[in-house]
Amino acid sequence: MKVLFLDFDGVMCLSNNWGGRKKKWSKYRSANPDSSKEIKDAPVSVRFDDFDKKAIRILNEIIEETGCEIVVSSDWKLHATLDELGDYYESQGIIKRPIAFTPDIQNCNWHKDMVWYWNPRQELEMIRVIEMKQYLHDNPEVTHWVSVDDLNMGKTGEDWEGWGDWRIDNFVLTPKSTEGIKQNGVKEKIINFLKN
Repeated sequence: MKVLFLDFDGVMCLSNNWGGRKKKWSKYRSANPDSSKEIKDAPVSVRFDDFDKKAIRILNEIIEETGCEIVVSSDWKLHATLDELGDYYESQGIIKRPIAFTPDIQNCNWHKDMVWYWNPRQELEMIRVIEMKQYLHDNPEVTHWVSVDDLNMGKTGEDWEGWGDWRIDNFVLTPKSTEGIKQNGVKEKIINFLKN
């Protein structure tokens, strides 16, 4: 099985779309004044910012070319069920629903015997690496995988104290929040990890 661990903000949902859910929420509340006053109770299409249309096209091309499955590593997993995110994918035009979320950090145990030096400057990155490695540990049928994120978890770049060998090789960084997955060369790097 081939798996693409996918973050959303800065990868699929680009900075020019950030905050769009506030407008959607306001419009939804106007049209549904008797609905819950909590955004968490609104339809998933209202809860999240939109994905970039070109980023969707690039993701669909990656899926078609590699046959990969999507596992959500984004913290959006904290705000929707897998079925809700699957519906959201379909509403955005993505040709495949995600098959899973990475497990939450409190449910990860594969790393308990390893030396770990927590670094608060890279807490999110470290949590995501642990969660992805737990998924891989629990799913040995995964033969090829790659993580795509705007948080740098790769072995290139700055090495913070305590991070050491925890960085991952199968990683593609999307450092420009306005471009995400559509940045020049990103698609090819992702496909290379999933095919080789």
